Amino acid sequence: MKKKLLLIPALLLAGFLLGGITYYLIGTSGINAYRPFAPRVPAHIEETSRAFSDIVKAVSPAVVNISSTKMVKRQQTPYEDFFDYFSPAPDTKNRKFKEQSLGSGVIVSTDGYIVTNNHVVEQSSDIRVTLYDRRSFKAKVVGTDAKTDIAIIQIDAKDLPVIPWGDAEKLQVGEFVLAIGNPFLLTNTVTMGIVSAVGRADVGIADYEDFIQTDAAINPGNSGGPLVNIRGELIGINTAIFSKTGGYQGIGFAVPSNMVKAVMEQLVNSGKVTRGWIGITIQELTQELAQQFGLKYSEGELAGVLVSDVTRDGPAQKAGIMRGDIILEYNGKRLQDVGQLRNVVAQSRVGSQAQVKILRRDKEMTVTATVVELPTDGAEAKTGPVQGRESYENALAGMRVMDLSSTVAKQLGVESEAKGVVIVSIEPGAPSEEANLRRGDVINEINRQRITNLNDFNKIVARIKPGDNVLLFVNRGGRKFYAAVEPQS
Repeated sequence: MKKKLLLIPALLLAGFLLGGITYYLIGTSGINAYRPFAPRVPAHIEETSRAFSDIVKAVSPAVVNISSTKMVKRQQTPYEDFFDYFSPAPDTKNRKFKEQSLGSGVIVSTDGYIVTNNHVVEQSSDIRVTLYDRRSFKAKVVGTDAKTDIAIIQIDAKDLPVIPWGDAEKLQVGEFVLAIGNPFLLTNTVTMGIVSAVGRADVGIADYEDFIQTDAAINPGNSGGPLVNIRGELIGINTAIFSKTGGYQGIGFAVPSNMVKAVMEQLVNSGKVTRGWIGITIQELTQELAQQFGLKYSEGELAGVLVSDVTRDGPAQKAGIMRGDIILEYNGKRLQDVGQLRNVVAQSRVGSQAQVKILRRDKEMTVTATVVELPTDGAEAKTGPVQGRESYENALAGMRVMDLSSTVAKQLGVESEAKGVVIVSIEPGAPSEEANLRRGDVINEINRQRITNLNDFNKIVARIKPGDNVLLFVNRGGRKFYAAVEPQS
């Protein structure tokens, strides 16, 4: 009995010792299991991170904050006269109030020249520039160009930090870029992304567009700030965003540095921008039009721009360029679309000789045109792609026309001496409707054959076979263009 009593404390002591040892071992292993550790970062990743930081350190001092103020006339409410009659008050009808806008800019010369957007400083009475070191200066406008949304301002300061110019034409889609600016009053904000696309035109932001598209976050306040490459070179001026909410949605646009530099040089030297002009109306070349004009292309890649009209006695006509020619190259540069040709012609020096390579009825030739200054009322019209769907076997079926009289021509805004037939109606879904033709369009040619009246029209239409494509030359209110109409079998 006594032995049994001694055995109980011994078992309890052994259990206590065993539990303590077990707790120690488990606790120690648990601590070791959850002990934080530093991951091994590859050296090249650390170098890349430091490289981006170095770019920001080098570029940021040349990025400025721009605050502009302009006077805006007060809008009168519909009931203002009513209330003023019963409760006379100080005259508020002609009062103006201050409207402030904020944006960014980039210093491009040590003596204070700054590039920004025209819409940042447009019609402003007071422009203040705040530098990276928080010094503030009043700026003067050197010149503005609404057609590219670029403005040059200057502050009275010396030995300023600058960003070197880069060559935007060498940009490749997929390259890393940094956008720097002052979005939402958050000064010196840096975002990173890639070049999503180059040569963006027809965005509807400016008259002359050749935008760099990027997914680097650009927000209100970034306007006028720099877009730089991995070498810290200025390759664009951030201008606009595509957004349905007013904030960043992954698509931003920047004016390429080459265009900015050309505009700046003219604004600084002469206070205005002079653009080149050769006197042609152009339109995009679609696959259907390319086939009609005998242009060879492979794998669906189209190149060239179609001449839809030539200004009488203009440089192009004097050089021998004719309506229906396809311009393949301009000064040795291969052309892809209307926007590209408009930009290269506009940037050509007035008085220079432009070498224009054209295709005319399967024959290539090069002519020389003298570039002149763009007239104030000069415009180069263009039309969009022609679409089609299936339904009609005859390409001109479903369209009714009548003779064009001088009275009708005047009403339609075309030359009184113009000849042809005018479209009276188009059935819904007809090939001509799908080709974007409309009531009131005047048809001057069918398959390059002149149409002077309804009799000519009927003779040519009678020879069109089911399944044939038709090429029309159309005058719409004085704007002339080609349209390819496809049958819908």
